[in-house]
Formats: sequence, structure tokens, C-alpha cells
Amino acid sequence: MGNVDENTDTSPDKEEITVLSIPGLTIDLKHQNGFLKLEAKGHLRGICSPFLKKMNATLEAEKPALVEKDRVIASTWLPPIPSNVFKRLLFAETQIALGKYVPETVSFEITRNCNCNCEHCIMSGGEGDLDTATIKKAIDEALDMGAVVITFTEGDPLLREDIFELIEYVDKDKAIVNIYTPGTEMTPEVAQKLKDTGLHNLLVSIYSTVPEEHDSVRKLKGAFEKATGAIKYGLDAGLLVTMCTHASPKNMKKLESMYQFATELGVHEFSLWESVPKSPEDPIITDEDRDHIMEMYHRINASKDGPRIFANTYFEGEMLGCMAGQRWLHVCVEGSVKPCPYIPFSFGNIQTDSLRSIWSKIRKVSDFKGERHSCLMQEKEYLKLVSRIPEEASKPYDFKLIR
Repeated sequence: MGNVDENTDTSPDKEEITVLSIPGLTIDLKHQNGFLKLEAKGHLRGICSPFLKKMNATLEAEKPALVEKDRVIASTWLPPIPSNVFKRLLFAETQIALGKYVPETVSFEITRNCNCNCEHCIMSGGEGDLDTATIKKAIDEALDMGAVVITFTEGDPLLREDIFELIEYVDKDKAIVNIYTPGTEMTPEVAQKLKDTGLHNLLVSIYSTVPEEHDSVRKLKGAFEKATGAIKYGLDAGLLVTMCTHASPKNMKKLESMYQFATELGVHEFSLWESVPKSPEDPIITDEDRDHIMEMYHRINASKDGPRIFANTYFEGEMLGCMAGQRWLHVCVEGSVKPCPYIPFSFGNIQTDSLRSIWSKIRKVSDFKGERHSCLMQEKEYLKLVSRIPEEASKPYDFKLIR
């Protein structure tokens, strides 16, 4: 596989690296029995021990997305270890352990333009796109608040003229940058420019190994060929590349073949996200489906062969819990802000409010307090709340008009 550097130095006697040092707490990264391990010292070590325990379990039991001579990328969704961004992640988790929640991931819809017309698209209503200055201001605010992952998404970010400027603008000592694209605009030159501007991870969704079925989801003839071409161009440019798909009740039996296709393409990670209903009548993923995903997740990540698998069933289930309004903020294309991409409620707009003040409003809502190991949008009671949005209303809908 191309995700392992044969020159990797994993000798047990390699010096430990201090990745975080604050009064009362030091976190070191060390090699132990051929594995990486995070170790905390100081009287505050107990505060971050739950997160470190989960990270160490991942580093020990699961293959990473990429191993190089001077860094390890446990998942394409996480910053490299060691790095200044990973240090910020550890600090953010320490803050969260103390009760001060940090929007570690901030995603931005940056354009309505897209060559596809997917039914599952969560593009916000309204008109127009945010201007460059407004997006940059929001990025600065997000980084000041502790964000470590900036993601550009919906519809196709590559159709926005200033996309390279926006990627380059993000301080790479503070956050990694991911981008979602259907791949229709990708060329070798675009892929190389993404690499040159500092993109961390290229995310391309594939909905079926059958070209016609993928094209049907995208409602664009040739979309499958474009998507697979985008993945290959990204890999050739030296980018981290993730092949994504949605796990739904109707495609559980297809996930294994999807993973095999990801293996053939040579991506660094195969990313599974549970499908999210939009109304109480929509099918919801079952516990049996989750068991299937988890079996696949543990089996594949314990094997040396093939790319790593990411599943939010684990990441937002067993590991961290639902991130909406706790570790995640989503900025819509017209500036409204939601707790995550899937919840259709707005709590403010960056064109009139600061990101910090909007985060404060979200954090006061009981739905986003305490650990939750399932998506709010998969809970029948919350979907009843969503169903109260007037049919003619544009989404996201102002939350204060509901409660």
C-alpha cells in the first residue's frame, strides 16, 4: 500500500517528543513497543486521561492512514502527530474536559455552484454566496476559538474562483484544511495547486461501484468517471485522499465492495458516514446496521492490508459522542450558522454576529449539553421538532422561532 513509508523510524528508543506543555500538564509522544503512545504528566493529567486513553487505543489497535518518517496521520480527519495543530487539538480537548467546549471543526459551505443535482444535498436556502473577506474573517474567528479542522464543502468548492486563496489563507500551524468535491472540476493542474496551497485532505464521495448508479445519485452522466479521476489526480499530486460514502439501511450489503474499490484506487482512508433523515418518515439506520459497520471498522483497521476505514459510527459514537454544537460548527453559504451540517436550525449569521457569540447561543441549548452517542437527527423526538418548520420556510430555520 502507498500509505506506509518504508523508511519509517519506529525504534523503541527514539526520544520522546513533548507535544503540549501548559502549567500543571505536559503531554509527551513516545514510542513504546513499536507503537506511538501519548503520556500525560502533572497534576492536571487526570483531566485529559479519557481522551488520551481513546487516542492511545486507536494508535495501538488500528492502522493509521499514513506513516512517514517524521509524522503519523492516525486518520485523514485528524492533524498529523506530532504537529502544532495536534498540540492545539490536545489543548482543546483539555479545555473541553474542564467544561469549556471548543468548536474543533468548522465547516464552510462556500458556493451554491455545482454540476451535480443530488437529492441528498444539504445546501442552505437563500441567495448568493459569502464574499471572500467575510469568509476570511470567520476563519480567523474560528481559529481564535480553537478550531483545528477547517473544511470547505457544498456545492463544489472547486467552482469558486478564490478557493485556492481561501485554502492558503488558513494558518497551517493552527488548522488542517479539508475539501469536499464531487470531482467534476478536477485536473492534474488543479490537484497540484491544491497541494501547493496546503490542502491536507481531498474528500471525494462515491455512491456505488457501478458507474450508472453513482451517476444516477449525482444526476450527472459521467460523474463516476470524474470522481475516480479526481481521486487519482489527488494521489498523483501527493495529497491525502479519502473516498467517502453514506451508510444507509439500503446499502449495508454494498459496503464491503465499496471498500474493495477504495483499496483498488489506493486512497488513504475509506470514510463511512451514517445517512441522516430529514423527516420522521425517512428511514433511520438501525442498531443492527451499526453493528455491521463496527464489525467492518474493527476488522479492517486491525489488518495491515488496504486503506484505513473511518466511521462516524465509532468516532461520534464510542469515541467522542455527537459533535454537533459541542465540537462542530457549520457555516452556511449565506452566512447562517448551524451546530453541524445536518441540523436545519440557524442560531445566527456571521454577516451580523460574531462566530463566538453564535457559539455561545448554541452552547446554552440543552440539546447540545452532555454526552450523546447518537445523532440528534436520528432521534424521533428531535425529528418531530424539525417537522414543525413550516413547509414554505427556507432552511436553515431560525431556532428561536421554534423554541
